[in-house]
Amino acid sequence: MIDEFAPVGTIADLFDPEPATWGLRGDPYVWRSLRTMLAKRVLPTSERDLVEILRSSFRWTTGNDLQDQTTDRIYREELARGGMSSGQVDLEIWRNVLLPLLVERWRILAPTPVQLVQQPIQAVQ
Repeated sequence: MIDEFAPVGTIADLFDPEPATWGLRGDPYVWRSLRTMLAKRVLPTSERDLVEILRSSFRWTTGNDLQDQTTDRIYREELARGGMSSGQVDLEIWRNVLLPLLVERWRILAPTPVQLVQQPIQAVQ
């Protein structure tokens, strides 16, 4: 059975366009890695599933759990490309701005069931 309310597209669609600003220099590299990783993953039908997929993909990409509040930034050698904050990922930006941005974009793409409005029946003349 086809789910007529399932969002159409992939999770990677949520990553375009990129945000205008980032927290630290490693953030855009994580963003692009996640977009590539999720390019063939169909948009889930629930927000909860989307958040879990994004969190687990972030954890796989960075080695860190976004729910771990013990630090607000991490360093990843593979993301170092030069500059003062090179290789650093701003976990606060991911928790408070970037992840919510992706969820908001999903909400826009996710269809909602049509709400039926009862109309009064008119007599046939």
